[in-house]
Amino acid sequence: MTTTTSLDGLVRRAADRLAAKRRGAVAVGAILGEETAMHGADPGTLFEIGSISKTFTSLALARLAVRGEAALDQPLRDLLPEGTAVPRRDGGEIELVHLACHTSGLPKLPRGLLPRGLFSSDPYAGCTPGMLLEGLGRTRLRSAPGRRFRYSNLGAGLLGLALARRAGGGTGSGADYDELVQAEICRPLGMADTRVALDPERTARLAPGHSRLGRPRPRWNLAALAGAGGLHSTVPDLLRLARTQFGDAPDGLAEAVALTHATGHRITGGATVRPGWIELRQPPGRGEHRTLFHNGGTGGYRSLLAVSPERRAAVVVLSADARSPDRVGMDLLTELAAR
Repeated sequence: MTTTTSLDGLVRRAADRLAAKRRGAVAVGAILGEETAMHGADPGTLFEIGSISKTFTSLALARLAVRGEAALDQPLRDLLPEGTAVPRRDGGEIELVHLACHTSGLPKLPRGLLPRGLFSSDPYAGCTPGMLLEGLGRTRLRSAPGRRFRYSNLGAGLLGLALARRAGGGTGSGADYDELVQAEICRPLGMADTRVALDPERTARLAPGHSRLGRPRPRWNLAALAGAGGLHSTVPDLLRLARTQFGDAPDGLAEAVALTHATGHRITGGATVRPGWIELRQPPGRGEHRTLFHNGGTGGYRSLLAVSPERRAAVVVLSADARSPDRVGMDLLTELAAR
């Protein structure tokens, strides 16, 4: 099939569209088959990726499950300190897969974060393991575990904390979660710039964040909620992660990716939440295929990772500006998936 615009041209056009309306840096990358293209900020530029971190947290769960070190249906209480009170509802208890698929019934934010953190420039910095676990026992579930999709940063953060404790025996702090992600995902894939904590060299490569109005915004510290949104990354690193969704992954990781694709909870007729992803199914009239995506946002950053596994197409958009790049990124993936 002949095409009028190359992959490189499409990615350049998307980056130019975004950069024209933002004060902060923008970086766009895409894959189509064996081709890769990147435009915008230097490929070594780091960004806060916000909730795309949840994709890493869920993949780490799948890695431990494949090795038999955890199970998707394992109760959360098994991985928390002895005596931690975990809420139940209608006789059901929270399992790890409920946290990964946002069906735990937990509220979006930890108990005690609001209103104190609502107007803070760094709203999650005080979320220590002790604060989260103490508040968990006083939290009321909004629905029975496993019954209803309800997006929860608290749930994803607790999953990261619990898995970090299981894998490393620590407290579940941001540093423990960082090491979990390095061991299970980043080192096997050669993703050297994806991490929670940044050393001085990587800090110098971090694009400064901006508000929607273009004003400078400080970095966020997700503390013990790092599994919900604490990672930094680059376009090249996230494209490496995207390729794993095509089945291109080392042994162990490929099995874990397949497990996340096979596990899910239906939201609507065309949408399913899977561990780390929202899956949209395109109807037969539009060339039936799946789109897996997750976006992210912190005080001064927005991000998008979207993949069409059957088309071997993927898009990464990172922006040091609080305005959403989702429309541009999803339009680019739609164009690539149609080729």
